[in-house]
Amino acid sequence: MKLMRPVRGTTDLMPKQKSQMNFVIEKAVVIANRYGFQAMETPIFEFKEVFSRPLGESSDVVAKETYSFQDRGGADLTLRPEGTASVMRALISNGLTQSLPQKFFYSGPMFRYERPQKGRMRQFNQIGCEFIGSFEPLSDAEIIGCAADILSELGVLEKCTLYVNSLGDNESRDNYRASLVSYLLEYKESLSVDSQRRLSSNPLRILDSKAKEDIEIVENAPKLLQFLTTQAKKHFDRVTNLLDLAGIDWQLDKKLVRGLDYYSHTAFEFVTNGLGSQGTVLGGGRYDGLSSMLGGPNIGAVGFAAGVERLALLTEQTEDFKYDIAVITADEYAEKHAFALAKDLRSCGLCVDIPLANQIGKKLKRANLIGCTLSFIIGKTEINSNSLQVKFMENGEQKQINKSEAVSFAKNFFEGRIKGIQ
Repeated sequence: MKLMRPVRGTTDLMPKQKSQMNFVIEKAVVIANRYGFQAMETPIFEFKEVFSRPLGESSDVVAKETYSFQDRGGADLTLRPEGTASVMRALISNGLTQSLPQKFFYSGPMFRYERPQKGRMRQFNQIGCEFIGSFEPLSDAEIIGCAADILSELGVLEKCTLYVNSLGDNESRDNYRASLVSYLLEYKESLSVDSQRRLSSNPLRILDSKAKEDIEIVENAPKLLQFLTTQAKKHFDRVTNLLDLAGIDWQLDKKLVRGLDYYSHTAFEFVTNGLGSQGTVLGGGRYDGLSSMLGGPNIGAVGFAAGVERLALLTEQTEDFKYDIAVITADEYAEKHAFALAKDLRSCGLCVDIPLANQIGKKLKRANLIGCTLSFIIGKTEINSNSLQVKFMENGEQKQINKSEAVSFAKNFFEGRIKGIQ
């Protein structure tokens, strides 16, 4: 019989990996809450238009990477490739456009048909924050500040460089696009195949091409900052001044563009050299036009998203899961007593295991293996005397206590840990 394996581009998150990812999400939630971002969640799949309209039919995401299908009713659906469009759709669907601004935090799986790479599979997880309802540069700075604080809380900010650029307003981009296309047409035959295709559909994406031939050509291309309108330049200057005032280090990257059609004005990425060629761990920007693309009013908005797997790799959070107590049965008579005692201990917030083996020595070995600090040993002798044996696993010392005192003994022993849980 053929051995069943996970689908290419997916992976099983075993306890260690899942623990690392939970660590990232939990830290992010703490910081997001400080900035007032409230947790919300959208469906894993949406109507195809939710993504095809704002991302652009010609974008790589829609053209090559989405998992789209028809359901049994004939509706065209897409597994979400990113979170921002879904969050904006939810804001509009739930009638919140009259109650702005809104600040949302989300986490969950996304899906893109890409070549699997380190820290980024075809099913991957993201965290994100969206600040919806403001055109002000201050909201850009708030979003970047929140992102920096999350990375700092995870202990990875020093491993990252923040790159910032301005994509300008519609007028800025229209003028720049015309100049860029005019320049690139002179080198059309020398561009990569992908960039030749993008030349007519999404020329700004050529700026962040990783193809060697494109990099050389783009080096001398016109720069978007030269085409910013007075208003767009003022917006960008205010954002960068706020970052300076907050002590957030940043570098200008004139070639930085976000890959989706709805971005405008501020674009930013936190990049590390700790993950090989795929160095972007968090990115975002302003997307003022997204709401109107989805049938809503004209709303200012800015946000970011980060790959949880990539952040987990950077944090190097490797603390193993450990139990507090093992309740060990010395013989078959003790099973129901051990089960009842374990239940009482778990009710206090302690992590308890009842080792299953045919010898008490193997049970104690299991208790050591899973990191138990204490073992409560109970058998027929202890049942008859209403007692149990407590073994301190670190030094091997052992003492007898009254069975009725077991829970209070454990609570006192782990008092700090239990308070932390409760």
